[in-house]
Amino acid sequence: MSVTSLPVSLKPDTIVDEDVERENLNAVENFETYRSYLFSIAYRILGSVMDAEDMVQETYLHYQSASYETIHSLKAYLTTIMTRLCIDQLHLSYKQRETYIGPWLPEPIITENTATPNAEEATVMQESLSVAFLCLLEQLQPMERAVFLLREVFDYDYADIATFVGRKEVACRQLFSRAKKHLANSQRHDVVPPEVHKQLLESFLRAVQAGDQTALMELLTEDVRLVADGGGKIPGAATQAVVGSRAVAQFAIGVNLRFLPSVYHIELSEVNYQPAVIARSDGKALVVMTVEVEEGRMKMIRFMANPDKLAHL
Repeated sequence: MSVTSLPVSLKPDTIVDEDVERENLNAVENFETYRSYLFSIAYRILGSVMDAEDMVQETYLHYQSASYETIHSLKAYLTTIMTRLCIDQLHLSYKQRETYIGPWLPEPIITENTATPNAEEATVMQESLSVAFLCLLEQLQPMERAVFLLREVFDYDYADIATFVGRKEVACRQLFSRAKKHLANSQRHDVVPPEVHKQLLESFLRAVQAGDQTALMELLTEDVRLVADGGGKIPGAATQAVVGSRAVAQFAIGVNLRFLPSVYHIELSEVNYQPAVIARSDGKALVVMTVEVEEGRMKMIRFMANPDKLAHL
């Protein structure tokens, strides 16, 4: 359902803020109260920082033009606007990706020193921001993706989700079930302590900078895959996945020799709540590298190098 058909008045049902009296709504909360929450929904649905920020701004414009006295729950109202805008935007984004040069990867965000939810919520919220998880979500249709995230990550009940997306409750249950089936076989992964993850990245960097192909191959699984997103803006960047330990090792060493400038520095950081490598030169991020690990070796390497996706870093 398009946001243009959104009802201004929403019933609060079980949504947060039921205890806030309507006449005190503006005194207790406003758009800024929920800005970071709205961005967290938009980024997970879209996988794009730029698009997520645009959707937050669009939601704000709708909020400004709303008749406040008719809004029973501001959080519900904003969530509905945001979700429907994101679904429409994702349809457009998927269409645009059909002509995208090379693999498409989500835009990374730095999460180092970022406040996390309480311990009970932290694991789910952080895993749902991982690059690996965002890539998995690319398998889902826009409506499936929105429903899945609202239920699995944000823990809304189906009645609320139905209001947000403009579908019947039974349809939302079916969408969620379908999404779970799509992702079931792909969600298995090793949980690796951050220290081990970081040690692997450090060993990888040492081997690459030394041009030591043998040492590098020892860090990789036999069927390792390397995916690079240059968006057609990095000359010579791989437009297909590189597969196999020897081919990946050769490619990684080649990147260091051919594509990086003579003067650059490497920093170990935290991107999307996992250890990552960021290469910088003249204050600009050139590439962000994240990995997935299986039995102590790297099984997936992702290079994000499209300059448009790194500008915010």
